[in-house]
Amino acid sequence: MKPTIFITRKLPDEAIESIKSQYQVKMWDSEDVPVPRERLLEEAKTADALLTMLSDKIDEAVLTAGSQLKVVANLAVGFDNIDLETATKNGIAVCNTPDVLTDTTADLAFGLLMATARRLVEAAELVKKNEWKSWSPLLLAGHDIHHKTIGIVGMGKIGETVAKRATGFDMEILYHNRTRKPEAEKSLGAVYCSFDELVEKSDFIVSLTPLTNETRNMFTRDTFKKMKNNAIFINVGRGPVIDEQALYDALVEKDIAGAGLDVFVKEPIGAEHPLLALPNVVALPHIGSSSVETRVTMMKLCIDNIKAVINGENPTTLVNKEWKPIQLVK
Repeated sequence: MKPTIFITRKLPDEAIESIKSQYQVKMWDSEDVPVPRERLLEEAKTADALLTMLSDKIDEAVLTAGSQLKVVANLAVGFDNIDLETATKNGIAVCNTPDVLTDTTADLAFGLLMATARRLVEAAELVKKNEWKSWSPLLLAGHDIHHKTIGIVGMGKIGETVAKRATGFDMEILYHNRTRKPEAEKSLGAVYCSFDELVEKSDFIVSLTPLTNETRNMFTRDTFKKMKNNAIFINVGRGPVIDEQALYDALVEKDIAGAGLDVFVKEPIGAEHPLLALPNVVALPHIGSSSVETRVTMMKLCIDNIKAVINGENPTTLVNKEWKPIQLVK
């Protein structure tokens, strides 16, 4: 019997062509609709490997549905959707896709910063709606980016790459992270500071921090009140690090000038989401790494990780470092 791989979202044929001869490949047939919970649980009973999306909840029920599961390859850098403890206990490797999406996500983060600061979405819509009637001195005037201060919360590889882009705009770079980054300080002129200092001094606050117990709801009403009233807040990290009601209140009461969001507490969001009613919010559908080149590379990395584990080898990007194959656990 060929090992079975279940993929929780429809991928291009070319992405899976190379594994069809070696494995039984089963795949949810929608690009846009998440796999139903019942189907995921059913497939997990017989799967040797799962190739999952960040939106899939890979909890104890999924991980213990069958006895064959060896690896979960998540098509994302994040892995807070997976029960790592249960996976490790059951000899299941958990893999992600770091590094390959660093530049692409940094491009998106800085592009979102620019779009929000310069009101590009509002301006484009004005033209499309035939509401551009004349030129005026302050027509859709936004905020300069050059020579301003950017504060990066979460100075991982993506954060450092955003900082590199900021140097091209002659920005002062502040950052807050669990650990200091001496090389980034040396090469980029980044300055380490406390979270409160960063919030108070920055013209642009970019959140790239992962979701942990410590970072959940770290941006509160009090945090937004400490920001400059012309500050722009950008989140390309994880939605739940923000108290969304607090952000809404801060924008309505003009504690800050605007927000650019690629992630939300619960995704996808609907048109009724309160933040979407605000003109100074630019909202994107979680597309940080969404370029054709990068997504294809991410798919390949997931498949390479799956093949390695099934072949008894170590995967390239293992998340649960204490993992051991089940036969060694026993």
